[in-house]
Amino acid sequence: MIPKYEEIMLPFLKYIADGKEHGLSETHDALAKQFKLTEDELRKLLPSGRQPVFRNRLGWARTYLKKAGLI
Repeated sequence: MIPKYEEIMLPFLKYIADGKEHGLSETHDALAKQFKLTEDELRKLLPSGRQPVFRNRLGWARTYLKKAGLI
């Protein structure tokens, strides 16, 4: 099951807690593995057909963490 953006926030923070710089693609891959997402889940697109659901939710998690001043 693809996690909601709220469910991605804490694992996202834990992943970047080492203080190193992590690109979004690297973070995407690490969290997809952590959530044990299948290839089908990673390919699932938004209704618009323009972006994968997980990548979109990861982006929203990052946006809200940034707005909260946590990253």
